Amino acid sequence: MTAYADRVTRAPRTLSEREQRALLAVTGQHKDGFRDHVVFSVALGTALREHEILALNIGDVFDGDRARRRVQLQVFKRSNDDASTQEVLLPDNVRAKLDKLLLWKRQAGERLDADAPVFVSRKGNRLSTRQLRHAFKQWQARAEFDRPFHFHALRHTACTNLYRASRDIRLTQRFARHKAITSTAIYTHPTDEDLIRSLQHLTC
Repeated sequence: MTAYADRVTRAPRTLSEREQRALLAVTGQHKDGFRDHVVFSVALGTALREHEILALNIGDVFDGDRARRRVQLQVFKRSNDDASTQEVLLPDNVRAKLDKLLLWKRQAGERLDADAPVFVSRKGNRLSTRQLRHAFKQWQARAEFDRPFHFHALRHTACTNLYRASRDIRLTQRFARHKAITSTAIYTHPTDEDLIRSLQHLTC
C-alpha cells in the first residue's frame, strides 16, 4: 500500500460529540478557563491550526469593538503560499465569544493595539505552543476524557464535523484551506458515531 493510500484509508482521530461538549462546558464554567474556552471554540469553529491561532493579533480579528466576519491570516501553513486562500470565516458563536474576550481584555488592562496578541499568558506575553498544549492536556483531564488528544485533533474534528453536516467535500476543502482535495479525503470516513446511529435502524 502506498503512503498516500494509507493516509486516505485511515480516518483522523477526532473528539466525539460528548467530548466536544464536555471540553467547552468545563472551560466555560469559570473565569480562569475563558481564554482557553475561546481558543478551543476558535479551533472547532474555524479548523485553524495551533500556530495559526497563537499568531492572531488584535488587528487581524477585530474591527473596533467587534470581531470581524472574515479574518485574513498573516501566519499559516506554508505548503500553500497563496494568501488569497488564507481567509477564514468566523461563525457567529465564535465572534460573540471573541467580543466578550475583548471586553475582558480591556477591563484587565491588556494591550489592544493592532499588533498585540489575541491570546496571552498570565504574564501578558503571547501564549506559547508549550503553554497551550499543557492547558489542553489539563482541560481534557478535567473534562474526564477517556483518551488523550493532541491539539491538532481539534482541527480534524472541525473538518469532520463540517463534512458530516454538509456531505460536501469541496466545501470541506475550502474550510480546511487544503490546496489539493486529496488532503480533504480523510474527513469523508464514517465515524463510530455515524455507525452507531445507522445500526439503530437495522432489523435485528
